[in-house]
Amino acid sequence: MAAAFNDVKLMNDLKDGARRPIPLTAAVLMLALNAGLSFAQVPGPAGAPHPPTEAVEIKLDTVTVQRGDLQQTVEAVGKLQFHHFADVNVQVAGQIKEVLCAVGDAVQEGKPVMEISPAVRAESNLAQMARLRAELADQQAQTDFAELQFKRQTQLKAQNATREESVESSRMNLASARARVDSINAQIQQLEATLKFDEESSRHRQVPAPLSGTVVAVNARPGQTVSVGQAGPPLMRIADLSQMTVQARVAEVDVTRLKRGMTANFQTPGYPGRTWSGKLRQVIPVPADGTGEQGKQTFYNVLFEVDNPEQELMSGMSTQVQFIVAQAKDAVLLPANLLGKRDAAGMYQVNVVNLERRIVVRKVKIGLRTTQQAQVLSGLEAGEQVLVGPVPTPALLPKPVAPAAAP
Repeated sequence: MAAAFNDVKLMNDLKDGARRPIPLTAAVLMLALNAGLSFAQVPGPAGAPHPPTEAVEIKLDTVTVQRGDLQQTVEAVGKLQFHHFADVNVQVAGQIKEVLCAVGDAVQEGKPVMEISPAVRAESNLAQMARLRAELADQQAQTDFAELQFKRQTQLKAQNATREESVESSRMNLASARARVDSINAQIQQLEATLKFDEESSRHRQVPAPLSGTVVAVNARPGQTVSVGQAGPPLMRIADLSQMTVQARVAEVDVTRLKRGMTANFQTPGYPGRTWSGKLRQVIPVPADGTGEQGKQTFYNVLFEVDNPEQELMSGMSTQVQFIVAQAKDAVLLPANLLGKRDAAGMYQVNVVNLERRIVVRKVKIGLRTTQQAQVLSGLEAGEQVLVGPVPTPALLPKPVAPAAAP
């Protein structure tokens, strides 16, 4: 309403131009009206209009291209286990007399870890040997007599002085006597082997450690009767803790990307912030137990070793493993979410804001890529600014602001 009133007043003043001079501001307003322009005015506290609002420069959202290291990894979970261990078992049957070490003790290869009392019956075996030798002597005498009888019957037969039945009977008695001699000799040989074994067993009263390491399990107790090759848990287990094995479970969609010798890093909750490394040794070519059946996802066990000189890592610790499939050092990096679709030439298009605050379209070539970052092989340099989001319309591009007119 105020603007309309001013327009009417100005027209009246123009008709009465000879009566008084036209102010400068009124003349400018008249020229603006003739040009078909209008200015939005907001009443001030006293009803006076504000001056026209100047254009505001638009702030562009950009990301700075940086340099850094990039890795493509395969993630997996796993467990630590012993790499080199041996079980202690007895070589002869007997009764455990004493257990010389406990879980956690360090032992040396060849040093005794257990004492047993071998279950040998040397005295009874020796007595049986004496009896067999006496039987052998008696049977040998009977054999000699049977031979004489057979010779005599053979001579008489040649002179037709005996019957054929007597000759055959003497022949049978001789063969029977010789068979009994052979039987007794076999028993003597068997008993000799037993006596030799008993003698060797008496020398194995002490059970030695099969390797140098740490005792990690003991299932033996004094007074326990043991035998060679008995079923059940080992009497004792000794492990070399200077090196551990990580057994990681890798999904079938990722296991084909793994190769022998690639670097594997892992962390464990027991040591927050620390990372251990090893080299992939083996991918077990059969599914892990309990996977791949009845619709379950298939996993494969992957093994690698890690040095453990301070014996900080222990069997059974859980691990979060990263197998490094590929990596780039000191590469030009760009957030992966700024990349759209590749064109036919395999290039990506990004919008770069140059030093003049102008937006320039660039074609970039990408190398390694993760879910968060991508390696730029060409098209960008570290320090350049890449626009985030769509390109503003020309009407919204920043324009220089005209200096305010002097009052």
